[in-house]
Amino acid sequence: MMRLVTLLAFMTLAALFSGMPAPGHAQDGPLRIEITEGVIEPMPFAVPAFVADSAGGEQVARDIAGVISADLSGTGLFREIPSEAFISRITSFASPVQFADWKAVNAQALVTGAVSVDSAGKLVVRFRVWDVFAGQELGSGLQFVGTVQGWRRMAHKVADQVYSRITGESGYFDSRVVFVAETGPKDQRAKRLAIMDYDGANVSYLTDSSALVLAPRFSPTGDRILYTSYETGFPRIYVLDVASVTRRVLESQDGTMSFAPRFGPDGQVVVYSLSRGGNTDIFRMDIGSGRSTQLTNAPSIETAPSFSPDGSQIVFESDRAGSNQIYVMSASGGEARRISSGTGQYGTPVWSPRGDLIAFTKQSKGRFHIGVMRTDGSEERLLTASFLDEGPTWSPNGRVIMFTRETQGAQGQANLYSVDITGRNLRKVPTTSGASDPSWSPLQ
Repeated sequence: MMRLVTLLAFMTLAALFSGMPAPGHAQDGPLRIEITEGVIEPMPFAVPAFVADSAGGEQVARDIAGVISADLSGTGLFREIPSEAFISRITSFASPVQFADWKAVNAQALVTGAVSVDSAGKLVVRFRVWDVFAGQELGSGLQFVGTVQGWRRMAHKVADQVYSRITGESGYFDSRVVFVAETGPKDQRAKRLAIMDYDGANVSYLTDSSALVLAPRFSPTGDRILYTSYETGFPRIYVLDVASVTRRVLESQDGTMSFAPRFGPDGQVVVYSLSRGGNTDIFRMDIGSGRSTQLTNAPSIETAPSFSPDGSQIVFESDRAGSNQIYVMSASGGEARRISSGTGQYGTPVWSPRGDLIAFTKQSKGRFHIGVMRTDGSEERLLTASFLDEGPTWSPNGRVIMFTRETQGAQGQANLYSVDITGRNLRKVPTTSGASDPSWSPLQ
């Protein structure tokens, strides 16, 4: 059976050297991107190839530096300085940094590091972050220890640390995405669940393509996935254990169809839609007892529920007003208030992990958009526009949204894209096949 979790036997995070600046130093340093104010000009940075401190480690040292650079550049907040421009070479992790050389190539941030394999066969990655123009280190030097096979995950962890020290916010690189992998012609498309690193690497498949699958959703701890499968001929909700790739049906009442599941913030409850007798309402299930509670009771279609981060409210989609709109209600049900107010139809609302925004899909004037609004429906902003954009999912830090974009026509294909919450830095996420319905995991 294919192992799906990153093979890190263990990982340590520790300060390397005594006498270094205290961790709080980074917060006081002059090098900082204020991303809440919007960033127009990316910060130039340099990541020279890490030093190989043991024989045969040169390639992984270069690969780790490459992943760190790609992570930072991919945010749109940073601009990589190519190695051809470097004046200085980093030949030792302990050597003093020649700040004048890095200033000359306009590097504002510098990441240096070293890679070695210890006597137990573990890969050790050390790194430092430098504020070039201040001529000082930004925070403390750190190290990660893991398996050689887990080098890519360690690179993401270094990038998360660099991002956090410069922006003051948590990163999102050491995370995964579950999605629906699509192959074949549009009228006979095969779909199966797949999982990958956030940047499209390390793809593994969780189901075969014998049955249509939809809408996978990560648990808050990243160890389980909810999804909808048509393997019985009717949509049923399943829960899958990521490590063992074992699954069980979660909801299967006779004469009903269940779909659109999503975990609560504690991972112990699930909200979902259930269709019975031609009517669709939202239910809440306690996973431990299997007991369900009906939260809405209306003749309209109520679907796509999503909890607020504190678990007190649920945002959902309903056509009770004659067109699809977004509503918010208490997590225990009851009266709902409509928050969408613009022209067009709204769907698939998802509460930001920061709690400040709700992402949604909007259809208006023949175009589909991914947008965000405040939780009271104010300050709506559309971030994308295309023939078909839908299904937003938030990065763990609430700064980036991934979604499905499908192209028009008989040969049209679905792919994954990401965009930051300012609407900048629209990027296609590389996948090995067509892809849809992404769900972003928490940081691992």
